Amino acid sequence: MKKLLLFITLLFLQSVMAKGVYQTPLAFLEQAFNGKTPASSTVWITRDKKQVISDILQHPPAFIRVKYWQHGAKTAWIMNEIGKEKPITVGVVIEAGHITQLKVLTFRESRGWEVSRDFFTRQFNSTSITPNLKLDQTIDGISGATLSVRALKKIARITLYLEQQL
Repeated sequence: MKKLLLFITLLFLQSVMAKGVYQTPLAFLEQAFNGKTPASSTVWITRDKKQVISDILQHPPAFIRVKYWQHGAKTAWIMNEIGKEKPITVGVVIEAGHITQLKVLTFRESRGWEVSRDFFTRQFNSTSITPNLKLDQTIDGISGATLSVRALKKIARITLYLEQQL
């Protein structure tokens, strides 16, 4: 009985500790651009872009513009998408049409926090999108984190699509 109680307590503490801010957006941008963050730019979501993004998200986007940062061929994006019930904030760095870094900045859900770990996010490195806007690499899921995995895949697809539109 004591072992079961200890196990349940550890599971609870693990999920509580997994929530939170892993890196601030400013720190992410400073890291992405080696301490010299460029000024932000904006992509306005036109009717055509809204339709494409809606198809990816499987719901209408809650935004009418997306900020990004660019220096040379490198762009950085910070976006949110709902996991199960709450938004997950993700930073994505793209160079030459390929993701070079995808990082969970803030995780607010009670489950699925494993998507914030390097073993998972490294799968997105070198990923681009196909002409039909699918990821060109398979991203392995995580049991119990299906909705969080889907959210990160959607963000990856949207940022790659928007980067193509620049």
